[in-house]
Amino acid sequence: MREVMTKSMARNIFYGGSLFFILIFVGLTAQSHRYIVKESTDVSTLTDSVVLGKHVWEKHACINCHTLLGEGAYFAPELANVMTRWGVEDAEGGYEMLRSWMESMPTGIEGRRQMPAFDLTEEEYRGLADFLLWTDSIRAQDWPPNDAG
Repeated sequence: MREVMTKSMARNIFYGGSLFFILIFVGLTAQSHRYIVKESTDVSTLTDSVVLGKHVWEKHACINCHTLLGEGAYFAPELANVMTRWGVEDAEGGYEMLRSWMESMPTGIEGRRQMPAFDLTEEEYRGLADFLLWTDSIRAQDWPPNDAG
C-alpha cells in the first residue's frame, strides 16, 4: 500500500528543511566573520597613515579602474599585492616606488589607457603607499597570484 503525504507532513518537511538551512547559513556566516576579523587581518597595524591612504583610495575612486583583492574594475592592474610584485619591503620604498610610478604615467594621449594625474600631496602618497602595503599583508589565501604567467 502506498503512503500519501498529508499537508501536515509536507509542512513539517518544509519547516524542518528551512530551519536546517537557516542554521547552516548562520554557522557559515559566523565562521566567515571569525576568519575575516580574527585570522586574515591584523587590525593592530591600522595606522593613521593607512587610514589616510584608504581615504585617498576612496576619494579618487581608484576602484573604478583597479581591483583590490578581486573587487573593482578590471581596466587597470590588481593592486592588493602590488608592493610584493614591485619588490617593496618597507614604507619608504613603497612611497618612493608609488610616487615615481604614478608621476611617470603619461596623460593626454588620445585613445590610450592612462592614469589620471591626481596631484597628491606627499602625505597622501605616503598614506596610499602605506594602505597598499597594508592590503599586501592581508591573508587572502594566495589571491591574487603574484606570477604573471
